Amino acid sequence: MASLNVYSALVVLFLTCGAAMATKENDQIIKGNNCETKMGLPCVLEAFTSIFEIGTISSKCCGELVGLRKVCHSALVKRTLENPLFKDLSLARIIAKSIQTWNSCLALIDSPSPSA
Repeated sequence: MASLNVYSALVVLFLTCGAAMATKENDQIIKGNNCETKMGLPCVLEAFTSIFEIGTISSKCCGELVGLRKVCHSALVKRTLENPLFKDLSLARIIAKSIQTWNSCLALIDSPSPSA
């Protein structure tokens, strides 16, 4: 539990201290990797709901999320957090949910099918 608190504190420190640099860096990552074109809108909405609200993400959308690659996933989440509309959200909670969603999808995609 203590390691999660230390990790959360580091994430918050990074996000608050490097916001201006991070914005430019995130935009470069997103544009350079064509991140915004790699997921369909229904899956974008599922992933968003899973991370920023309360919801689940389907196995189909997990496949699209993992196909997006972690660098794009992280940059898109960070850029969303930079939007003033989300200023009241807990950064540590959103980062934790983002990591949890990524790891759950990765495990789902990497695990063999029960029918295999």
